[in-house]
Amino acid sequence: MNPMRLIESGDIVLAGLAQADGIAKLRPVLLLCRLPGFGDWLTCGVSTQTRHLVAGFDEVIAQNDADYATSGLRQASLVRLGFLGTLAKTQIAGDLGWVAPDRLHRLCQNLAQYLQAMGK
Repeated sequence: MNPMRLIESGDIVLAGLAQADGIAKLRPVLLLCRLPGFGDWLTCGVSTQTRHLVAGFDEVIAQNDADYATSGLRQASLVRLGFLGTLAKTQIAGDLGWVAPDRLHRLCQNLAQYLQAMGK
């Protein structure tokens, strides 16, 4: 992790995530927001499996997107809002980059609207 830069919402970082076989592997995740209390991060997974896009919910970061260069991703990737988790700051192994503030805002809006609809 870059010691000169503080992590913040919108950053894409590497963290150990448990796979289907139970083995943790370093994977990219997007930091959505810091949670109250202990300051853990609400995160969502980032995957190269763009075919799993849930339209109107997830977003693909494509090579021609303005924030692709700052994302630190090596290929087009899917931000999966359906793959939520929490991480303590100590579980973050490194930082890759960040997404544009408008993308972060859209993703948070999509998640909030979904959760609000479920509560009705």
